[in-house]
Formats: sequence, structure tokens, C-alpha cells
Amino acid sequence: MIALIQAGGAGTRLKQITGDLPKPMVPINGKPILEWQIENLKAFGFDRVILIVSYKTTAVQDYFGDGSKWGLKIEYIVESTPLGTGGALSLAANMFDEDFALLFGDLMIDIDWNRFVSFFKEKEAMIAAFAHPNGHPYDSDVLVSDINDKLIGILSKKEPRNFFYKNLTNAGLYIVSKEILETFRDTEPEKIDFEKEVLAPTVALGGAYAYRSSEYVKDCGTPDRYESVTADCKNGVIAAKNLAKKQKCIFLDRDGVINRFGNFVRKPEELFLMEGAAKAIKRINESSYLAICVTNQPIIARGEATLETLEDIHNKMEDLLGNEGAYLNDLFFCPHHPDKGFPGERPEYKIDCDCRKPKTGMFKKAQAKYNIDFTESWMIGDTCQDVQAGINAGCKTCLVTSGDPNPYKKYGDVKPDLVCKDLEEAISKILG
Repeated sequence: MIALIQAGGAGTRLKQITGDLPKPMVPINGKPILEWQIENLKAFGFDRVILIVSYKTTAVQDYFGDGSKWGLKIEYIVESTPLGTGGALSLAANMFDEDFALLFGDLMIDIDWNRFVSFFKEKEAMIAAFAHPNGHPYDSDVLVSDINDKLIGILSKKEPRNFFYKNLTNAGLYIVSKEILETFRDTEPEKIDFEKEVLAPTVALGGAYAYRSSEYVKDCGTPDRYESVTADCKNGVIAAKNLAKKQKCIFLDRDGVINRFGNFVRKPEELFLMEGAAKAIKRINESSYLAICVTNQPIIARGEATLETLEDIHNKMEDLLGNEGAYLNDLFFCPHHPDKGFPGERPEYKIDCDCRKPKTGMFKKAQAKYNIDFTESWMIGDTCQDVQAGINAGCKTCLVTSGDPNPYKKYGDVKPDLVCKDLEEAISKILG
């Protein structure tokens, strides 16, 4: 696959670091950001890179040349006037005719492109946008997606938010189909904002999808971010998050662990966070572990809530966590329930499935998506059923006593590795 990289940014806010160099040439541990990108692309099979550069400097061309030093072919589009984040597509359209990756040159990245490309192909997408949660969704532009990852909107940080939404921010990496490129062929170059004038119309057509990942993608556009990225690179954080490498995870039950235990939560207004839960999850976010929720939700099978309502419940949980600087890397739920006899129940969900805890279907889905090593991971729940699920998956386990008042009702003879009063204590012991 070909990669098209916007490498002409001036780096105005980093002048004390870059001098007159363009922003993609800012050094991170001795190498320009752009070189880290090219090495990441080459490691996953890219053999051709086109760099979009400014006519004002030849610093990028002088450093990278034809790309032979990095084992791939590098070509250049030189913008005589700035064409925005998408204007150069009209020039690129005359250089190749295939699906391509689009990157912005100020991003420090280390991702498994094979997974990203596979998602793009599986969804038959026109555009797949790399997306991830962060600790401040309330002041970020957010991608709005449905339960099948299809993008249904882009929510600007300036727009009022009177509804619950996923904590899913746009990272600035895309896989773009050649059909999109075709629309630019033989057109005159003009200044275009990719997100507003290419991505947004594709969302409206139903052809854009959000690829949710835990991998490292962060821009270096300010001195604070530059220092943070440099430290992460030096400490090995960036490379460790690449999903080609095994990941550690702390799996979390939902009711009684993240949100207050009670009767089943059937609508968003019934969900409230446990005291200290957001603080604990934020500590996971700052560690080498992923934070993934796995929850049985039989309210779907019993006809007490729709999938859309459950989505709103989980979006509220993400909003509440985000307001306190925390996030879940992902959430998996089981909608099934084997027992029949509930008024309004939905027969298609009344099955003996492989995902309802203590079975391990949700764990295996998470493992496939995030390359998780169960032997290095934990399951935290408020019942012995959760503990048994963690044992069945091959994880270490922790029982918290803050939730279900009768945690030993089922599988009461299991022995968790830890027993703690709540999630905050559990995370302190695990990370300590």
C-alpha cells in the first residue's frame, strides 16, 4: 500500500526546538518524527511513500532523498501554495490509483498497520479513521459511531452536547479508498480541509468507519506534547503499545465495579459511577495495562432494553469517566440469557451462548482485537462468577466486595488471587 504524508507543517509553536525546520522534522530521541513514521510504515510492508512538502524549504527532501536508505521509494509533492489537509489529493490522484494511507507528519505513531488495513477491507469502507479514547473527550472533536463502527457524525468540540456519546477521538490517520481518490482526478488543486470536505461527506454517504485502537498516536504540536512524546519514546511506552506485541489487560466487570450496584440498569439515568472508580481507571490508563470492560447484560434477552438503549447507557458511563480524565480502551457485552419465562423476552437472545460469563467469549474477542496475553492480565469482578470467568480465561483474578451483596451465590468455592473492598484498592494492589 502507498502512504501519503502531509509533511509541510511549519511548526510555529515549536520554533525554539525546530528553528527553521518544518514540524515533521522535529527530533524525537535523535530522529525526526517523520523518520519514525516511515520506519513504522516500512515495518508493515509499505514500499512507497509520497511526502507533501512546502516550497519554502528542502529540508525534508535533503534528509530523505529517494528513500533507498529506508528500503522504500519516496516521492514528493511540492505545494507552491498551502492546500490544506486535503488539497494535494488532486495532485496525488495523477500519481497512483489504489487504496492508500493518509497521515499528518506531526504525529508520533507506532501501530500495527495490518490490523488497520484488515478492518478497512472487512468493512468495505471508503474511509477508515483511526480512533481512540482520551482523558478529555469534553474538549475534543469526537467521532460518533453506531454499534457496527459505522461513523454517523463528527462532533466538534465547539458544538453543544446534550446527549451521551462514545469517547472516541479522531487521531488523524486514515485508510482511504481509491474511489475517493478518483473524485480528485484531473481537478485543479485548491485548498481543502480533509475532515470537513472529504471525511464529513463520506460519513453522510455511510461509507466511513471508526477503527478503535489502543495504540500510540499523539501529535507533537506544542512544547508540552513534545516533551511528553519524547519521554514516552525514551521509556519504551510507544513501541510497547503496538498491537503486533502482546498486551496486558485489566478486565473489569461493570455493575458493582465501575458503576453502583443495584437492580439492573435499564436506562441511562439509572447509572452512576462507584466512588473512586474513575480515579482507579485513570491509573490503569497511565500504566502498561489496557482497561477493558466485560459485562453480562441479560436485559436485552429479557426484553427490558434495546441495544440502542444499552449503547446510551454505556455512552453515559464513558462520558462520566471522561469528565474525570479516565477512559475504557473498549467494552464487550453479552446480551444473552439462557432462562426463559420473562414477559417480553426476545427468543433470539435466549440461548446458551459462549460469551456469558463465566464462559470466555468476550475475553476471546478482546484478545483477538488487542493481542492480549491472558497470563499477564487480571479480571476484577464483584461476584465469584466473574472470578470463575477470569480463571477460565487464564487471568489472575480479584474479587471486590463493593458490589453484589451475595458474591458467593454462584461458584462460591473459587479462590481469587486478591480480595479487595473496591476497585480503587484493587488497582493499588495490582499496580503496586
